[in-house]
Amino acid sequence: MTQSPESQFATFVSTLGRGPGRSRALTREEADTAFGMVLRGEADPHQVGAFLMLLRFRGEDAEEITGMVQAARAHANLGRPELAVDLDWPSYGAGRTRGAPWFLLSALALARSGISILMHGSNDFSSGITVHDGLAAIGLHPDADLASAETTLRSTRFAYLPLHSMAPDLDRLLDMRRLFGLRSPVNTAARLLNPGDAPFGIDGVFHPPYIDVHLGVAERMGRRRLLVLKGGGGEAERVPLKPATASVWDREAGRQEYRLPAVEGLRTHPPAGDTAASFASVWTGETTPETPLATIRATIALALLAMGRTGDPAAAMDLAGTIWAARR
Repeated sequence: MTQSPESQFATFVSTLGRGPGRSRALTREEADTAFGMVLRGEADPHQVGAFLMLLRFRGEDAEEITGMVQAARAHANLGRPELAVDLDWPSYGAGRTRGAPWFLLSALALARSGISILMHGSNDFSSGITVHDGLAAIGLHPDADLASAETTLRSTRFAYLPLHSMAPDLDRLLDMRRLFGLRSPVNTAARLLNPGDAPFGIDGVFHPPYIDVHLGVAERMGRRRLLVLKGGGGEAERVPLKPATASVWDREAGRQEYRLPAVEGLRTHPPAGDTAASFASVWTGETTPETPLATIRATIALALLAMGRTGDPAAAMDLAGTIWAARR
């Protein structure tokens, strides 16, 4: 007798939820199969909710997330080396108290220095100025699909792809946060998609325990180099007001850490004062607010460390200042 998809999927739910001493994490292969079924609509919606919340409740596991990333990449036909991306930059922070997306200006300055960057993300849960708002303020726009992103990358070396344009089925699962009131492992899987198979990546997390998961997935996926840190609002953005640690997975050197000192003499910048117009004025140089500029330069420096352009944080900051000044 042929097993129905719902019956097959029920085995994954029961594996996760049997209770203390009996439940276990899914293997990479099981997670790949299960999440592929979810993305194809083969699991009952009730099962999907139980599956995602059990994964969250148990704690994220690098093997499980790797399987989910593999399934998502296969389902959305991602892994596109023809895009010729140098640096993968996910943006899924959704910090409710964060200010303007200064990391966007860091990425644009890096692109003008010759580095090809694909940023992808979702702004559905962000407050204040979103990446979409920031792009519009300086006369840019998101790309509608991967083909459009390829064209944009060739002309400007920077493209932003919303998740709903790149992987709509995954985006619908991410949107279930509205129903749960909680993030799910889909958020982590989306950050690790690396749709352009970029050799380098920079990623921010909100909670430090997720750093090991991200690095573990990078190792299992055979990625060349990924830098992860606890960033502003969960984004790949350096908060220069305090010291930080950036953790790196490097395929040849293994795991590394960079200790990043605080930038001295800065004052706290009130996010509530940010507007789309003031954001654009920083890009054009019409205004030069101290802390946002330090944030931009420090985030450029993070990207340089992520790409291995230098292993010295101080040298990265110096080069970041040059890159920012030369953006025009």
